Amino acid sequence: MVEPVSRNADEDGPERPDEDQERSGGRRGSHRRGKSSKKRSFWKELPILIVIALVLTILIQAFLAKVYMIPSGSMESTLHGCPSCTGDRILVDRVTYDFTDPSPGDVIVFKGPPAWTENEIAPQESSNIVVRALRGLGSLVGFAPPDERDFVKRVIATGGQTVQCCDDRNRVIVDGKALDEPYIHWEDDHHRVQEPFAPVKVPQGALWVMGDNRNNSADSRYQGGGGPNGAVPVDDVIGKARVIVLPPSRWGGISDHNPQENAQPVALGAPAWQQGLPLGIGFATAVPTLFVGRRLKAGLRKAAGRRR
Repeated sequence: MVEPVSRNADEDGPERPDEDQERSGGRRGSHRRGKSSKKRSFWKELPILIVIALVLTILIQAFLAKVYMIPSGSMESTLHGCPSCTGDRILVDRVTYDFTDPSPGDVIVFKGPPAWTENEIAPQESSNIVVRALRGLGSLVGFAPPDERDFVKRVIATGGQTVQCCDDRNRVIVDGKALDEPYIHWEDDHHRVQEPFAPVKVPQGALWVMGDNRNNSADSRYQGGGGPNGAVPVDDVIGKARVIVLPPSRWGGISDHNPQENAQPVALGAPAWQQGLPLGIGFATAVPTLFVGRRLKAGLRKAAGRRR
């Protein structure tokens, strides 16, 4: 027996695809309309992009690398900071010293310890909140001097080493060896003389730092009265100066020549009065020696005459 076919099934069957198409088409159409309605213009997205860029800049400079402005000429001519020129902007690596300590020859940026900053006059802050905000932003990206008292110098000696100046060739000495310092800048090329200082043993966990512009640098020789007080704690080091990023004419890496690598042993001369001691002693003992010798000779002659 043939089963009857429902009339409703015949009538409804052809209509289902059309209904499905209308429904799916309606959904796709509404989806397209939703997308177009969510699309933002470039000018609306620009502030968001700027905020994201600033946040990334802050995070990068806080943890990875930061741009610093060189405000003085103490590191000439390795880094420009003289009043008559455009100060260099340098990129400082903040990660390296998380895994290793600074080495001789490294150019470092560090936060001034108390001995370096206690006698300095604090910079005057503007009372205008907008000016302060702009200055802070400029400092953050390296286009203005930082608010904190940071310094840039070269590491000369590390904890436990003894540093002094100078040998007879006007070279700084570390542990009895004269340093090889091709980076030294002399403002007066006819007067290549460094100011001497007595031996200083660098405290453990500290660094002895000096500027490349050797006669125009307030560094470990003078800060805190000099001596061990002038040394910089390793914990105060912010990072290692790697690259000059501005101005474009000075793009390039920053030398980290190790002055101790080719250091030469030297015989340190004693003060003049000490150098004259042997001669004085010689004169002082010559007369008694001659007198004793003559008396001894005369005695021997008398003894020989008696035997005869």
